[in-house]
Amino acid sequence: MAALLSCHYSTSGRTIPTISTKPVHFFNHHPHINRSKRIHQFSPQCSLRSSTSRSSFPLKECAISIALAIGLVTAVPDWTANATPIGPAIPNLSVLISGPPIKDPEALLRYALPIDNKAIREVQKPLEDITESLKVSGTKALDSAERNLKQASRALKQGKSLILAGVAESKKDHGKEMLDKLEAGMDEFEQIILDKSRDKIAPKQKELLSYVGGVEEDMVDGFPYKVPEEYRSMPLLKGRAAVDMKVKVKDNANLEECVFRIVLDGYNAPVTAGNFVDLVERHFYDGMEIQRADGFVVQTGDPEGPAEGFIDPSTEKPRTIPLEIMVDGEKTPVYGETLEELGQYKAQTKLPFNAFGTMAMAREEFEDNSGSSQVFWLLKESELTPSNANILDGRYSVFGYVVKNEDLLADLKVGDVIESIQVVSGLDNLVNPTYKIAG
Repeated sequence: MAALLSCHYSTSGRTIPTISTKPVHFFNHHPHINRSKRIHQFSPQCSLRSSTSRSSFPLKECAISIALAIGLVTAVPDWTANATPIGPAIPNLSVLISGPPIKDPEALLRYALPIDNKAIREVQKPLEDITESLKVSGTKALDSAERNLKQASRALKQGKSLILAGVAESKKDHGKEMLDKLEAGMDEFEQIILDKSRDKIAPKQKELLSYVGGVEEDMVDGFPYKVPEEYRSMPLLKGRAAVDMKVKVKDNANLEECVFRIVLDGYNAPVTAGNFVDLVERHFYDGMEIQRADGFVVQTGDPEGPAEGFIDPSTEKPRTIPLEIMVDGEKTPVYGETLEELGQYKAQTKLPFNAFGTMAMAREEFEDNSGSSQVFWLLKESELTPSNANILDGRYSVFGYVVKNEDLLADLKVGDVIESIQVVSGLDNLVNPTYKIAG
């Protein structure tokens, strides 16, 4: 039986699609629609219509259908956390607006580093573009990859002195070592192309970009800004850290156990990432089940009992953190308000929801500063969610990306168990840790 699904808010003659678990609001992106918190006063209507009947239809299912139909949203986590939308954004950096959206998590992390060195970016971009070259069939892929490589090699030769000048003084030796390896690797890459060894291109590209990333990280000299005073006593990640999340998978003979490597970005989300690392060191997530896995997001972090977040044993009160979003082109994050609430409809977030496995903090629907321990991973890429053209960018604090085994996130189910999360690097970047109190 054919059925038409409709779900909307009615207000002033406009029909506004809505997504809900605890209702999150989703708009057609029209610059003249008032997107203030007043929209929460609208009354939801959702129904399933057929040729023979009309019956009530749950808002959650309604939301999913609309999201798929419109193609702008990939997920609304079933958290105590939702917010309002934002219009499409225009990225500030020219390296980010040419070509298709960047979906690779490691590329996003490279571009998110707080550096301003055009010379290294001109080496990086053609190497990143080899990914698109490999999508072409036949010899055209090799020809395109060769052009990219020559462009990157030329940029390196012309800009090497400027690149080295941008490396922090205390890291000069390591930066020079990375550049030497990059140059040698480019020569090896050229031979791979001459040999028409297409299967070796992607691994070599990844290797070269790791050297580029190493040089770029060496350009960061300390933490680049002061966190607002009201948040300075919180656990802060002043830099980056990597964690391994080991998950025990039930009822899947082909995947009993998997380990996800996650890079946490404290440069762009020091409070959010610091809060998470502090909880990891408390073993807060160890033994916790996956609590949502619906094809859109994977979510966990809701502890047993009435509390919906972490209760600090030193205060016996919930620990909450502010909404924290770094806008591209700004030197410090904005706190406590969505970009929509700030009127920054064209702002590009430094850590966008572009990659499969984007990690963010959940929060309560109407309270921006209510994040605590519930986190989620996005299971869609930017073909369906172009940066800042979805209901997530600018509304939730992104603080990392899964960079290893991210595809296996889609195989997780409710009830699968997080055996452990361990910090494997960057713990020395955590300041004001509180986990020692519980030790």
